[in-house]
Amino acid sequence: MLNAPSRPWQIAVVSGSYRRDLVWPLTGLTDMLSPRGARRGSQMHKPTQLPGLTRHRPTIGIFVPGDTGNADWADRLARAGWDCRTLRAPVTGLRGWLDQPIDAFLVAPFGGWEEPAHLVALTRSIAGSRPVLVLARPQAVDQRLGALQAGADDVADIDADPREIVARLSGMLRRHHLARGRIVCADLSIDLIDRRVTRGGQVLHLPLREYDLLANLARMPDRVVPRATLLRAVWRIDFDPGTNRVEVHMSRLRAKIDRGFAWPMLFNQRGQGYGIRSRPCALSGGGA
Repeated sequence: MLNAPSRPWQIAVVSGSYRRDLVWPLTGLTDMLSPRGARRGSQMHKPTQLPGLTRHRPTIGIFVPGDTGNADWADRLARAGWDCRTLRAPVTGLRGWLDQPIDAFLVAPFGGWEEPAHLVALTRSIAGSRPVLVLARPQAVDQRLGALQAGADDVADIDADPREIVARLSGMLRRHHLARGRIVCADLSIDLIDRRVTRGGQVLHLPLREYDLLANLARMPDRVVPRATLLRAVWRIDFDPGTNRVEVHMSRLRAKIDRGFAWPMLFNQRGQGYGIRSRPCALSGGGA
């Protein structure tokens, strides 16, 4: 006999032909357990597909309890250049949590939520391998430990500067993509296994040197990579040969990566090095 949990969002199931933890509402559980109901349920709650690679900005799912919590954080991250999806409380339904193309989750389970650990565990179950960042009160060690033990990837102060939250989410997404064998920077995707590069869904054919240059820059977006570092990483030389090989390859790379697209990604800072922008408003330090 099935012991129904007290929370209507606590049941986790494996849906589809591959392993994917999803959480099903308890409403209509008796019908769902029948063969006909199970088939109908699997059609209604299809697993969310992995986020596409052609979106210009990451999409963050936000759940911050309170009258204005979701709106406040969505506004802060939107001003930083991110797309946001505000999520409703799980007890009212999970369709928004499951059906939207979300890259990472930002949740605040300690803002008056009855059972914070269950909310974090629920978010982890829905997120799968996607990053989960939890907001907690400053210096609240018990909250941080509880969130990490329940499945959070990282914990930040709820009153932290939005720029810190953006930096944490960016780092988590970067590690997430690297673990899956690719680097994603805005609408640029670099497959590290097949050595395949796309921007905005368009395949870009790059020779070996140009590919290595791009991969090294994309690992450190919005930062200037010194010319000496590129010589060492791409050409395996520890001295300046006195040629313009870096400049020539960067010019060819820029023609393929930037030409024909809405905004330029590559930039150079004279006398220092080169970099790649993760968004149009990212500073290039005065370079071209």
